[in-house]
Amino acid sequence: MEMATLTIAITSVALSQPSMSWLSILLGWWLLALSAIDFREYLLPDSMTYPLIAIGLTLSLIRDPQSMPDHLIGAVVGYLIFYGIAWAYRRLRGRDGLGMGDAKLFAAAGAWLTWEGLSPVLMVASLGGLAYALLMRSPQKLGATQAIAFGPFLALGFWIVWLLTSPGTTL
Repeated sequence: MEMATLTIAITSVALSQPSMSWLSILLGWWLLALSAIDFREYLLPDSMTYPLIAIGLTLSLIRDPQSMPDHLIGAVVGYLIFYGIAWAYRRLRGRDGLGMGDAKLFAAAGAWLTWEGLSPVLMVASLGGLAYALLMRSPQKLGATQAIAFGPFLALGFWIVWLLTSPGTTL
């Protein structure tokens, strides 16, 4: 955890303008905490996901009020996409396959990045989750009932897309 927090801070300072570094660091640390909780408990607490949505929407209102509708649409669409997937999976399989914490974290990504940022977040998260499943699980154990925490991969995609697209990025 200590190395991850240091890496987040160094990467944020290296890729963001000084006025935005603190925000990138805060977001990265918040997402790291969520990832650690989800990895251990298969839970993304509402007490951490709801404020992340609110902060994203508030920042958009402060930084660029004209873009607020895009951020709001991002939050709603992000939630509804994962809610729909969870609903369909439960209906087809008769059991839960995706938690609502993932939907709230994806909504937070939409609140911070707008609806346009959701596709790259989902791509990074899906590729990361697939790579993890293939590398860390033996083929005999990898089955339809094997749980994998998706939150850490959503968090990684969220943070990477934030770093690469947020105002003040120095790439």
